[in-house]
Amino acid sequence: MDLSAINPILFIAGFLVAATPLIFAAIGELVVEKSGVLNLGVEGMMITGAICGFATAVETGSPMLGFVAAAVGGAALSLLFAFLTQITLANQVASGLALTLFGLGLSALLGQSYVGIKPPRLGDINFGPLADIPVIGPILFTHDIILYLGLALVAGVWAVLKFTRAGLILRAVGESHDAAHALGYKVVRIRTMAIMFGGACAGIGGAYISLIRVPQWTEGMTAGVGWIALALVVFASWKPWRLLLGAYLFGGITQLQLNLQGAGVAIPVEYLAMSPYVITIIVLVILSADKSAAPASLGRTFHASH
Repeated sequence: MDLSAINPILFIAGFLVAATPLIFAAIGELVVEKSGVLNLGVEGMMITGAICGFATAVETGSPMLGFVAAAVGGAALSLLFAFLTQITLANQVASGLALTLFGLGLSALLGQSYVGIKPPRLGDINFGPLADIPVIGPILFTHDIILYLGLALVAGVWAVLKFTRAGLILRAVGESHDAAHALGYKVVRIRTMAIMFGGACAGIGGAYISLIRVPQWTEGMTAGVGWIALALVVFASWKPWRLLLGAYLFGGITQLQLNLQGAGVAIPVEYLAMSPYVITIIVLVILSADKSAAPASLGRTFHASH
């Protein structure tokens, strides 16, 4: 065991990367839940985005086109969920679970011919002299554009929810869809748009895993990140900045277990691999959100005939 092999600068830079798929998936789900919808299909939309992004990047040679395709793929799959829950009024929990199973199966089918292929690399942003600042430079200024977009997205969602009329309407629909409907707001349309936004974000998060974090395609490679994203929304009490902290906590634990494996720590690798999920559960239990923080209409079906 050689803990000196763990480079703290590379470790911190690595957990920023590890947290990015989680940030995209969780911030998308936060918007969905703010509208009063519970979508348990995040994992399915992420894995669909992972293969759509990977396949597009390989075929076109453009990683950025891959991320666009991932967003479209995730949003398209979320439309199926929107149709089931908002039009046919199917149970949201059952529909979300079905969406995850469908996404896992579809991605396995689409990805058969991409196993073992390396995708084109998305280069890091050139920050010039900033990247040469000791300690801070290698940690903050040596990443790709998608990582910084994730941070901008959190800030954007926070600003929209807190300061804009669109955010107020979204929160109103989530708190009382009947009251929002009585005021003339199109509840189904608003929720469908929120669901599609969540699907697009989950798709980008999935593509980040297959194109940047683990640049290859393997079946089921999201490995439960979608479920952690769902837990993070609750842990964060539906607050964007707290969600960002939770994502970094999980990213740090994930990166730490990989580094401990590399350093030859005398703990069975299976225990290290499951540690991020165990610690996430413990943190959720300790810091579980006050139920009053949840949108009042979360998971409830809206009947337009009301």
